[in-house]
Amino acid sequence: MKSSLPLLRNVTLVFALALAWGSAQAQSVSMKVYASGFNNPRGLKFGPNGNLYVAEGGTGGSHSTVGKCRQVEPPIGPYTGSLTGGRVSVVERVGGTPVRKTLTTDIPSSQTAADSGGLVSGAADVAFIGNTLYVLVGGGGCSHGTTRNNVILRVSPSGAVTSVANLSAYILANPGSVVEEDFEPDGTWYSMVAYNGALYVVEPNQGLFLRVNPTTGAITRVLDIAGSLGRHVVPTALARHGGYFYISNLGPFPIVDGSERVWRVLSNPTRLQVVARGTTILGIAFDSHDALYLLQTSSGAPEPTPGMGSIVRIRPGGGPHTIVSGLTLPTAMTFGPDGALYVSHIGFGPPIPGLGEILRIDVGN
Repeated sequence: MKSSLPLLRNVTLVFALALAWGSAQAQSVSMKVYASGFNNPRGLKFGPNGNLYVAEGGTGGSHSTVGKCRQVEPPIGPYTGSLTGGRVSVVERVGGTPVRKTLTTDIPSSQTAADSGGLVSGAADVAFIGNTLYVLVGGGGCSHGTTRNNVILRVSPSGAVTSVANLSAYILANPGSVVEEDFEPDGTWYSMVAYNGALYVVEPNQGLFLRVNPTTGAITRVLDIAGSLGRHVVPTALARHGGYFYISNLGPFPIVDGSERVWRVLSNPTRLQVVARGTTILGIAFDSHDALYLLQTSSGAPEPTPGMGSIVRIRPGGGPHTIVSGLTLPTAMTFGPDGALYVSHIGFGPPIPGLGEILRIDVGN
């Protein structure tokens, strides 16, 4: 049973065989492409200046570290990587039109072995503490074919990056308690949320939820998710709402619809409470009316499939309702200051750079 992010295997092959990308279909919502030209877009947040910031996996690399450290086993590994190429873009409105601009490419980028589709990872997510931008790096580390580690970076307004916490060093010294096939020594970091002056991150492969002090670089384990549940669930998305953190999971492959979860993180002791179910969940968000939204990257097939992603809304006291279908491997979402959902679309596996896009979805009332 295969089980990790970048286990979206064979996606590139599916794209290569497809006659058309296919288009997302809205159901009782309005949707449009907000910005385009992204390289494997992932986590995204609006900054205090009102602009949208997007983490991007980038374009991968060709450098190998085989023989220098423990590698990810085939068919996912060995990876090849690059010191740069992971990217953060900012979407600014120029004359009323959203325009993508590169803030930095000074972020490692790597790709899985060709047998698993050459899937790219780099910048995984972004978050703000005050006016300061932080970037979660998920495509670094020696096991990913690069000498730059998975870290959290501080990014200046000019795009200069400074490492504030070494996630590769932490996870190598403090691995998760559940280790299965496709083990990633440096982790495959995916989501990050800023709260109360700290940064909180989720690592899917080893199932960790951590708190990071961006001033000192100190890393504290909040919860070993896989250990707590006694199984490998591939936790991915993270959100903060109503005094709680919420975590959801991608789950192992082959996909079984409805088998994944959204958990509320309780404390004293720290534990997980199931609040919703879904399929291959890579994003969670809450609107101003406390409705929960699930971003499902693929459903209805045993493997991730372009055109089979969706967004499900669960209103308080109600059941799940699919409001958008037909998405092509969406990877993250966030609410904007205008109350619309912004979704990273075509986030895994496109055969050429620049095909990723951000969708704007007016979810209505």
